[in-house]
Amino acid sequence: MFLLALLIAGAAMLGTLVIVMTKFNTVLSYSLGTVPWLASKEPLFGIQIDRLSCLMLLVITIVGFLVILYSGKYMSRYNREHPSDDGQGRYYFYMVLFIAAMVGLVISPNFFQLFIFWELTTLCSWGLIAFYGDANALRSAYKALLITHAGGLFLAAAIIIIFVYTGSFAFSAINRLSPATQKVAVIFLVIAALAKAAQVPFFTWLPTAMAAPTPASAYLHAAAMVKAGIYLVARLLISMDAFPRDIGLLLGGVAVATMYTALFFYFVQDDLKRLLAFSTIANLGYMLLGLAMGALGSTLALRGALLHLVGHSFTKGLLFLAVGGISYATGTHKISALNGLGKKMPLMSLAFVFGALAISGVPPFNMFWSKFFIIAAAFQLHSGWGWALGLLALAESVAGFAWFLHVVHKIIFGTASTVAADAHDPPLSMTIPVLTLTGLTLLSTVFALPIIDRLVRGLGR
Repeated sequence: MFLLALLIAGAAMLGTLVIVMTKFNTVLSYSLGTVPWLASKEPLFGIQIDRLSCLMLLVITIVGFLVILYSGKYMSRYNREHPSDDGQGRYYFYMVLFIAAMVGLVISPNFFQLFIFWELTTLCSWGLIAFYGDANALRSAYKALLITHAGGLFLAAAIIIIFVYTGSFAFSAINRLSPATQKVAVIFLVIAALAKAAQVPFFTWLPTAMAAPTPASAYLHAAAMVKAGIYLVARLLISMDAFPRDIGLLLGGVAVATMYTALFFYFVQDDLKRLLAFSTIANLGYMLLGLAMGALGSTLALRGALLHLVGHSFTKGLLFLAVGGISYATGTHKISALNGLGKKMPLMSLAFVFGALAISGVPPFNMFWSKFFIIAAAFQLHSGWGWALGLLALAESVAGFAWFLHVVHKIIFGTASTVAADAHDPPLSMTIPVLTLTGLTLLSTVFALPIIDRLVRGLGR
């Protein structure tokens, strides 16, 4: 199963690279048909690959391939945290299906097809969170299923409203609604996105989802599930002639509230995976803040939000896989139990340090530029509201950086703790994905920003 999964993920990644390198200046569109019992004769199923799709496909397939490659050794009897190779067929089935669901979601030409794959990602996350089958895993999976599916019901309601009033499922059909009806539909779509992206008040499912195997957690946080929520808001933003200003303001407020709620929980974590989960919640808040300001007319903020999506995907993948390597060798990811990893596990330690610097927005890493764009865009609003947003985002970034430095000092330096005494870096098939993602934390801006710039120019913004 591992080799088959790796082959499928590799084919998806190579196909994406070919499309992005040859076709990202055009929109690839192909209709697959409709159903006879709908009055609308518009194609119901098909493929649409534009620049936003290309950006997402790069993240989905590259991280997906690297996570599956990493899983080959991680999901084994040599893993000190989970020394078992049982259930590998089920694990790789859900992982490949997760990649396929995300690909299907971002190449969907309309809301109807997007909804199908949206719910499929919920199913995949449930299966992976519940993988180990203990009480905590089952409870966490059920919680994630309930909260994200509840958000999916709002998405379904919005799609029904759009179809009833326009006779179409097309993304652009939302522009044909009356202002009052359009506002209701947009609010429902935003609620669905907030639940999927683990924003206030729906964020509680994501930290408990850490019951999943660490490579699955890496994919869920870096390239799937939560990023679907960000993608929905971005798709809505570029499809609408004018995003409602009051909803944009509300979205910005929710984003900042989420960032600070997540920051508070940094300081009470004794689990590296849960710390990374709250970091994901905060950084998704950054993306939504950028999109909110983009909805208010800031081109720089829109560029920053999309660049942050890409940068965070590779950076958070790196951090989770580094933590997975640590738990593979030591049997734990408890911060209080780890000391002196630097001498015992130099590669994983360096990868974690690089990831910590990148996620904190330290130059020259990719997330420095995206945070710079978002914070600068807030100041460019030339209003008290804009200055408040910029200063709050800047303060959150500094505080988060300080805490990650504290964690790095705790687990990397000093005398090796008991669990780290005989630890060593994991096998080559686990270190190659980590080294690749380390490089991408430095280089992803080089290939992501040209796509984003063309996307924004194409919107006339």
